[in-house]
Amino acid sequence: MYERKTPPNLNCGLDLIGEVLYGKWKIRLLWFINVGHKRPSELQRKIPDASRRVLNIQLKELEEHELITRKVYPVVPPKVEYSLTEFSKTVIPVIAALGQWGNENEGRLRRVILKEAISSDLDERPTAPLGMSTR
Repeated sequence: MYERKTPPNLNCGLDLIGEVLYGKWKIRLLWFINVGHKRPSELQRKIPDASRRVLNIQLKELEEHELITRKVYPVVPPKVEYSLTEFSKTVIPVIAALGQWGNENEGRLRRVILKEAISSDLDERPTAPLGMSTR
């Protein structure tokens, strides 16, 4: 498993939030659990771009940070459900506000993200000596 090479920087609230919410899918996982998607398979369907392994890692980290609880039912096949803790319910309004801001600025955000993606694609193109084509 991943072993951290540098100690976490915990000097301010933003650093603390980054430590517990950093991860591509964590905010979406919290949101989907909040709106009722409790089973791992439901969460996988809501976030199809994420691998099952990555989702499991991020769910485990959310559990370790006391943002979700995991309940395993003693049935065959095993049934697992996740739920928010009282602690994590306090961050849901913040996530909702971020989502609203994203919706209100969707056009601009898409434009700058796509511009960045196109720029990095151009930077990665192979270069040829002067006078020679790369195509």
